[in-house]
Amino acid sequence: MNSRSRIIFIIAIICTGSAYAIMRTDNLGIIIERAAGSVMVIETTGRSSLSRIDGLGDLSHASAVFSDDEHYAYVFGRDGGLTKLDLLNKKISKRIVQAGNSIGGAISEDGKLIAVSNYEPGGVKIFDAQNLELVVDIPAWYGNNGQRSKVVGLVDAPGQRFVFSLFEAGEVWSADISDTNQPVIKKFKEAGKQPYDALITPDGRYYIAGLFGEDGLALLDLENPDKGIRRILDGYGRGEKPLPVYKMPHLEGWAIADDYAFVPAVGQHAVIVIDKHSWQEVKRIKLHGQPVFAMARPDGKQVWVNFALPNNDTLQVIDTSTLEIVKQLKPGKVILHMEFTSQSDEVWVSIRDEDRVNVYNTITFEVLAQLSVNKPSGIFFTSRAYKIGL
Repeated sequence: MNSRSRIIFIIAIICTGSAYAIMRTDNLGIIIERAAGSVMVIETTGRSSLSRIDGLGDLSHASAVFSDDEHYAYVFGRDGGLTKLDLLNKKISKRIVQAGNSIGGAISEDGKLIAVSNYEPGGVKIFDAQNLELVVDIPAWYGNNGQRSKVVGLVDAPGQRFVFSLFEAGEVWSADISDTNQPVIKKFKEAGKQPYDALITPDGRYYIAGLFGEDGLALLDLENPDKGIRRILDGYGRGEKPLPVYKMPHLEGWAIADDYAFVPAVGQHAVIVIDKHSWQEVKRIKLHGQPVFAMARPDGKQVWVNFALPNNDTLQVIDTSTLEIVKQLKPGKVILHMEFTSQSDEVWVSIRDEDRVNVYNTITFEVLAQLSVNKPSGIFFTSRAYKIGL
């Protein structure tokens, strides 16, 4: 059975070895308990909690990736912590503090390397996925004065590459780590002012960085990198007074559905719909507030949007065939994250200030279950193991 088969069964020998417990891994996931420095291991079939794992440090801006056999989760903490979780035995396999301040990470195409993007010191560190030993260190030096930039928007890309953005430098770098002894780094300068987050399209071809310092996006064609950075949606806020930004939008969970991309607009109450062939704006959908995540159902039929203060008790659902809002929900105070099951039938929603996760049917919008979780934020399912850039 191929390790990337959609259904994976792990067989654990128990007792005397004559009995076997069969445990599915394709329905597992974790929920970040940001205030407690812990994660809850859950399963989606019965919509239940399996265990809580403590001791993960500062999880105020945590994210996670999974091994391709769905056995391990790698959690990136804000304090520079990198924690390898054993999901089957529900324990920490190994934890290191590799930097002073970090902002996410990625797993390589072959599943053997874990990369972490760091604010302090600015750069990317790459570790062996088995033992978390440092393999490659890429400091983000820029300019003529020996400065190091914060690194954001780190994603995995085809060809054993990692691609990331330098916030202060306004650059995008691509690191080919096929040979970890001699990584090949290409630097694309003048990407734009203050790239704050980025994404890679599901086919692995385009890397797109959002810009905080100016209206627009920076696009890099990874199949034709010699063409350099292309600006798209340049000046999308022209003529409109920008609003105070209470929480930065996230591009990593952005939505690609059919021929459209749905991108949260910085400082505006809108999602911008882009034709993914021409990269031109098709429509601007006015929203309830400033969007944080605009996430597509895996089947591409809906986009769910949550919001920054003061409208962060609300979700809006966009029908991708009509490009209209078809549902508004108010699950509770401070909605931080959403995660869809791979079949598209359910979405799990973290409601931080009510210590609760709601599970919704995406067709009827009925609440199917509620889980008690300590200050939940990020929700991550093992189905991410089969998706590029997540």
